Amino acid sequence: MHLPAAACLALCDALPRADGLEAALAIVDGVRRDLLGPGLLTVNLRCDSGPVPPGGTLVLQRIWTSDAQAYPVAGRKHKTLTPWTRQLLLEARVFVGEGRQRLSEVFDDHALIDSLGLQAIVNVPLLDAHGRCFATFNALGTRPVWQAHEVLLLRLLATLATPAVARTAGTIGRQSLAA
Repeated sequence: MHLPAAACLALCDALPRADGLEAALAIVDGVRRDLLGPGLLTVNLRCDSGPVPPGGTLVLQRIWTSDAQAYPVAGRKHKTLTPWTRQLLLEARVFVGEGRQRLSEVFDDHALIDSLGLQAIVNVPLLDAHGRCFATFNALGTRPVWQAHEVLLLRLLATLATPAVARTAGTIGRQSLAA
């Protein structure tokens, strides 16, 4: 994989100096768009902790989006235990979903995804110091299939975004403890 100089400069110089989550993820998303084309990027925090009981749910809260009209930063989503939640949220493994049929099998909002012309997703778990998924980096594209180097690029961008997301997760956690 070859990263253009402009992308490297943005990630090496601008990203570490970004003032807050909004600025940091705008830089990461700009690189994503420049290298992969149109799509959607969102970041969700896991709000639950501890083991999930049988029949229980996992709670996600969107904290950043590249399309606030279609996917606003807002409330929480409750996810039941499915192969997707186990893979991404519990086992902290990347999920690659390709094609409209696959997206409709995994996501309740597949009609909205389809209406935006999005056909494939890469969900990357963001890991805490213990290797557990504390957030997800979700990139959707207009392509029906991801190339291996595109998935690696998205994983790299997610890793570079992790410190900014972790700072925000800590702030949100302190606010909810104070409430």
